[in-house]
Amino acid sequence: MSPPLSPVRTRNAAATRTAILEAARRRFAHEGYDRTGLRDIASDVGVDAALISRYFGGKEELFEEVLTCAPNIAEFLEGDRAGFGDRVATMMAIEPMREEKFELFLIMLRSASSPKAAAAIRRHSSEAFFQPLEAWLGGEDAAVRARVLSCLMMGATMNRMIHEDYLLDDSQRRELCDALARTLNHFVSSEV
Repeated sequence: MSPPLSPVRTRNAAATRTAILEAARRRFAHEGYDRTGLRDIASDVGVDAALISRYFGGKEELFEEVLTCAPNIAEFLEGDRAGFGDRVATMMAIEPMREEKFELFLIMLRSASSPKAAAAIRRHSSEAFFQPLEAWLGGEDAAVRARVLSCLMMGATMNRMIHEDYLLDDSQRRELCDALARTLNHFVSSEV
């Protein structure tokens, strides 16, 4: 009697690469840059750590790729300019909180103390958030207004992460959403 045939594993480089990115995103969001190892990510995916190095080069490059694949400001810049505040405020105050929407924030928060990660975060923030937002805002003070908008958005995100419902009832959350939208729109349409 011959030994049983082992199942043939189908190789799919694109699917493996995507699985590695998803596992890395989760690890970086929950553990930060310094506490995440390539072996941990590889174990989550069921691959050898050397494969991660082959696809991405190393942990720094993988981290940068995770940042690049994360949501960026573009989705909020689409649509009516006057509706920017409403779009952002609704996501932050009304829509159900979904971890994947906040993972980039978690990644930045939990990784910012690492010099290697901080440099990548600064590059990513500049390229994927501040530069597009400044160009969209226009005007001499666009850089300052973009930073004010960032502070408001990050503060609202942090508050939502700590107090999922902001410790408010539905009616109060709607009021918060409206006030946040007005404040955001002020810095979209006005000079500082």
